Amino acid sequence: MNQLHDNNNESNKKFYQCPECGLHYKDKDQAEKCEAWCKEHKSCNVEITSSAIENKKIK
Repeated sequence: MNQLHDNNNESNKKFYQCPECGLHYKDKDQAEKCEAWCKEHKSCNVEITSSAIENKKIK
């Protein structure tokens, strides 16, 4: 599991990346769920990926 830091944000939030599909998550557990699903099914799960940073609306 890759841990990333958002240096563009003054709060310096941590993000976790699924090594299989490359999506990023705020929660390590969610990134691990994504990785497990991707490895087993060779696809993404819409319920899991809906919480990915890339799928959140920018406010």
